[in-house]
Amino acid sequence: MEKRLLPEAFHPGEYIREEAEERGWSPSDLADILGYERNVISDVLTGRRSVSPEMAKALGDAFGTGAQVWLNLQAAYRLATSAEKDDAVARRAKLYEKAPIREMQRRGWIEESSNVEILEAQVCQFFDIKKLVDKIPFEHAARKSTDYTEISPPQLAWLIRARNLARAFPQNIRYSDRLFDSIMTALYPLCSEPEEIRRIPKVLSEHGIRFLIIEHLPKTKIDGACFWLDEHSPVIVLSLRYDRIDWFWHLLAHELKHVRDRDGEKKPVLETLLVGEDAQPHSEKEEKQADEFAVAFLVDQMKLNDFIIRKDPIYSKKHVENFSKLIGVHPGIVVGQLQYRGKIPYSNLRSLLVKVRDIITETALTDGWGTTISL
Repeated sequence: MEKRLLPEAFHPGEYIREEAEERGWSPSDLADILGYERNVISDVLTGRRSVSPEMAKALGDAFGTGAQVWLNLQAAYRLATSAEKDDAVARRAKLYEKAPIREMQRRGWIEESSNVEILEAQVCQFFDIKKLVDKIPFEHAARKSTDYTEISPPQLAWLIRARNLARAFPQNIRYSDRLFDSIMTALYPLCSEPEEIRRIPKVLSEHGIRFLIIEHLPKTKIDGACFWLDEHSPVIVLSLRYDRIDWFWHLLAHELKHVRDRDGEKKPVLETLLVGEDAQPHSEKEEKQADEFAVAFLVDQMKLNDFIIRKDPIYSKKHVENFSKLIGVHPGIVVGQLQYRGKIPYSNLRSLLVKVRDIITETALTDGWGTTISL
């Protein structure tokens, strides 16, 4: 940015030189009159040194102007020359309003820099915009929770990161609605053992669905999202905010229902507070239907009802394991549904709620937990 100074905001040295020249004083004469070393006066006249209060008083006595004139000139100059710095501060403030800059730097999504020009360029490139004031694609994503306000800048940044990663990795197979039943048929056998989860990315890819794992940003409460790059390119992204086999499968099936219904084709669906002890009930019809779809896909509800009638209110680990084996799913999934129905507290049978993050991240495109994908 070009620095433009008002006429009265030139360095005081300019005015001191003019006053001295009118009186026929050389810089050396002025130094002797003021009682300063000649190099000090030279620095003031050339703008390398500021006028101190003591020097302002001496100048006022020498020129008969009073000290305040010179202090005012010095203050005006400092204010004018700080305009560029103030502009940088304002620009950085806008950047931090637009995006979670520090978290994006920590995650390696943008590089660290103290130069506001570089930061602005990186943020614009990340969001695929020309200027910070431009509208960001995904800016009006549907946020699925009890709070239907606009999504926050960190949530938007997470969505954009997912979109950027999905775009960067080509998918040779085009998704078609007629493939959906085949997808669900291929996935169900993988529900029985945690290790089988590693095969999910390949199954989805073979049916034209991009699948990503991206660690959520702090305080975003993001569980997952569904969006489309085009009509044949759906994307499912999960955050694994909770590392449990039941919540992983519920989220995946929930997002697949959105794919089946083409939710997120016009604007992405961002899932927040969908699973976990902090989950919130949904009021929107499509979200309730997606939950119901996930529940029914994972466990035959008629069989679960029968199991509940026979075992309620005592659900032993052995009983759950035997029932799970009978229907072909991991017992942790059954535990999750019993918790979802309020039949057992979240503290019960926790040994069956195995972790899956380390398994799925071996084969899924993953960004987070110390790993950053370079684009």
